[in-house]
Amino acid sequence: MKALRILIRSIRDSFKSVFRNFSLSMASIACTTVTLILVGIALFLSYNVREVTTNLEKELTIVVYLKKDTKEEEKVAIQNDLELMKSADHIVESYKLKTSEEWKAEMKKESDALESTLDYLETNPLLDSIIVKVTDVKELAPTAEKLRKYEYVSSASYGEGMIENILGIFDAISFGTVAIVVALVLVTAFLINNTIKLTIFARSEEIEIMRLVGASNTAIKLPFLFEGFILGVLGSILPIVISIYGYILLFDKSGGYVFTKIITLTKPFPFVLYVSGFLLVIGSLVGMVGSYRAVRKYLKI
Repeated sequence: MKALRILIRSIRDSFKSVFRNFSLSMASIACTTVTLILVGIALFLSYNVREVTTNLEKELTIVVYLKKDTKEEEKVAIQNDLELMKSADHIVESYKLKTSEEWKAEMKKESDALESTLDYLETNPLLDSIIVKVTDVKELAPTAEKLRKYEYVSSASYGEGMIENILGIFDAISFGTVAIVVALVLVTAFLINNTIKLTIFARSEEIEIMRLVGASNTAIKLPFLFEGFILGVLGSILPIVISIYGYILLFDKSGGYVFTKIITLTKPFPFVLYVSGFLLVIGSLVGMVGSYRAVRKYLKI
């Protein structure tokens, strides 16, 4: 019962302290709010960039064009080698032979101009090809290089150069946003730490009286810890609202993609709920950690 009374009194005192030091509390809440809004933006950006990168990697293929005079047994031979890469080496995920006639039929559907041009030509200028999908994006270059060594292979390409640049940019953005999230969380902890520190200084006489009457260290520390928790939770409310409605609005207005349909956005639900939960946890934990550090350092208990 004593522990319960201490807990209830600590929660009550923490709420009183938040309102008693209203200006300090508002400053801390405002800083936490701004910081968590930026953290939310960084989280949305980081996750979507990672998803785009993952989806792009899944779609990357090597197009192996065979020479015009490639014999049927040579086509079978390269497919047997690809099957070995798939079953034994686990480098190739899948492969598919696509004839020149299939290419022609597909290209004719693209536009009327292409259809007219291909119909005008007496012979099909297109080549038979094999579409190869690898298990790991890192295997694209070595696999393409290996396939180019076949004497009946005209070319093997996957958009080299451009693909590496795009993936490099996405990796840099993803790393940068993670670094921003970590930095902003540390800033939030520092701000709440300072707010609790000022509160401790303002209540130094009260704390001294509590010590003199025999109050335990726990009874002295708990109100400050709950105060940090409350400041963190209050500071996370507006970022959560902005995250949910802001992302849903962005998704609806953009049609679910940015600039091009290749760069698609993650569907809002349950994604926004996960981000909101993360912001709430970050706000409350950082508030408590900031309070704990202030109490530990400046109360010396």
